[in-house]
Amino acid sequence: MASETTGLAGRYASALYELADGEKALDAVADDLRSLRQALIESPELLRLVRSPVLSRDEQTRGITAVLEKMGAQALTRKFIGTVAGNRRLFALDAMITAFLAELAARRGEVTADVTSAVELSKEQLADVTDAIKKAVGQKVAVNLSVDPALIGGLIVRVGSRMIDNSIRSKLQRLQLAMKGVG
Repeated sequence: MASETTGLAGRYASALYELADGEKALDAVADDLRSLRQALIESPELLRLVRSPVLSRDEQTRGITAVLEKMGAQALTRKFIGTVAGNRRLFALDAMITAFLAELAARRGEVTADVTSAVELSKEQLADVTDAIKKAVGQKVAVNLSVDPALIGGLIVRVGSRMIDNSIRSKLQRLQLAMKGVG
């Protein structure tokens, strides 16, 4: 099956997919990329490292390599992202991760669901959420989980163009708007 991803991120994601598939490391690389994406969300310093045009190619490569080693990332993941850094393409890293995970899900016949929670979900909670989404969409589901403490509580679930925002932050915002209309 040919990749449906296009552009810079899609080309890099397709290349990583082929390399990971050849080494039978698709799940391990996907786990590394999910962990890296979460680290980018949680660390403004890491995000600055990835996006800063002021840092040299060597500084970015050394920095991202050190982060990946500390995370215990697979050798393939470290080498690939090192190449991305060496090519001065770290600014597109998040899009590459998204494209890789989307390609992995598509080739497995899965639909991708992005789930954001206020706290990290336990394995049991993640299984419950995955089952609920699977029942709602009627096919296999690959869940990309991220944590955003600003939600206060609840979940935001995105599947394709559909989004269910059941976070306490959104409920409070809706309540605040409703209260403005009363006064």
